[in-house]
Amino acid sequence: MTLPLSNIVNVSINVGPVAAVRTSFNVGLIVGTSNIISTEVRVKTYSKIGGLTDDGWKGDEPEYLAAQIYFSQSPVPKLVAIGRWDTTKSLETAAETAVQAVTACRQANSEWYACLLCNAVKADIIEVAAYIDSASPVSTMFYTTRDADVLAGIAGNVMETLQKSSSHRTLGQYSTSKYSTSIKADSTDSVAAIMGYAMGSNTQTAGSAYTLAYKSETGITAEPLTEGQAKIIKNYNGNIYVNRGTVYNLFENGTMADGTYFDEVLNLDILSNNIQAAVMNTFIDLPKVPQTDAGMATLLNAITSSLETARATGFISGGVWNAAPILTVNTGDVLPRGYAILASTIAEQSQADRDNRVSPPIYILIKSAGAIQNVAIGLYINR
Repeated sequence: MTLPLSNIVNVSINVGPVAAVRTSFNVGLIVGTSNIISTEVRVKTYSKIGGLTDDGWKGDEPEYLAAQIYFSQSPVPKLVAIGRWDTTKSLETAAETAVQAVTACRQANSEWYACLLCNAVKADIIEVAAYIDSASPVSTMFYTTRDADVLAGIAGNVMETLQKSSSHRTLGQYSTSKYSTSIKADSTDSVAAIMGYAMGSNTQTAGSAYTLAYKSETGITAEPLTEGQAKIIKNYNGNIYVNRGTVYNLFENGTMADGTYFDEVLNLDILSNNIQAAVMNTFIDLPKVPQTDAGMATLLNAITSSLETARATGFISGGVWNAAPILTVNTGDVLPRGYAILASTIAEQSQADRDNRVSPPIYILIKSAGAIQNVAIGLYINR
């Protein structure tokens, strides 16, 4: 008989809690009315176009064709989600609206970040755009329009309506491109191409920050626009795919309806998500975060890791703070690493905040690396 060692050396094993799952921000959702996916399932994800075939898709459905375009881009996106929009009617219930369908897809799957609705009409686009601006988790919408009133600049067209409502999370493309296959002669959801590029390029690895400007849309025909027509669309913050100089087919310019660039919306969403997760994981990992200056330092260090990730991808970079002064950072100060994290001291807290275990306010200042999309060059010749 032997006695246990634990009486002398007692080893206890503590397994840390699993870190919060972070949304990948690289899955696109394609919503349509085909009944391959039931309303009970609502959303299915696929890693390749062959997966849809294996699942019973015939290849002529709008969702399948949009997914085909989505997966045809380079870099190739890893996943696509297909969602069901139930437009069937019965004696008891009415057909789903577009907003109801996207809301149900959001509830069924929290991982998709961008979405498009196959064959959506103007009213659908406008209603879903309003929902997407407030959806949780944060999301974006891509849509294609071929409405003649957009090209003609007629008041009240879908692009003007979304611009006037300052839709921050919706990107629209004007395109009359047809499917290149004989299976279907309808116009395609051309915007599936740039959505596929956006999701495929978002790897969050070092130097991976990107813009949508001047990218190629594989499988989409460049729109034969005049300079005047292109200007009309761009004045609405709309996007186009055009040929320049006979050599280049280019997507322009990568803006949301309110004029914000898509890459800025995406990267701020990612940074916000990462900061939130870093702070939550700190609360979960530690027995407690003391309400002291040392405890505040712990929180600030957690936030720093998220900012360093944004710096590594190329979203933020060192530069001059040109905005209004905040605490110790003044207008004109240099942020060498592209960010500064500021907080009031524990000693400055009100007793009420201390009693309620609220931290002092934290201020995060970042300097976007931005992007160059237009160049003016002077060429001087001397003989």
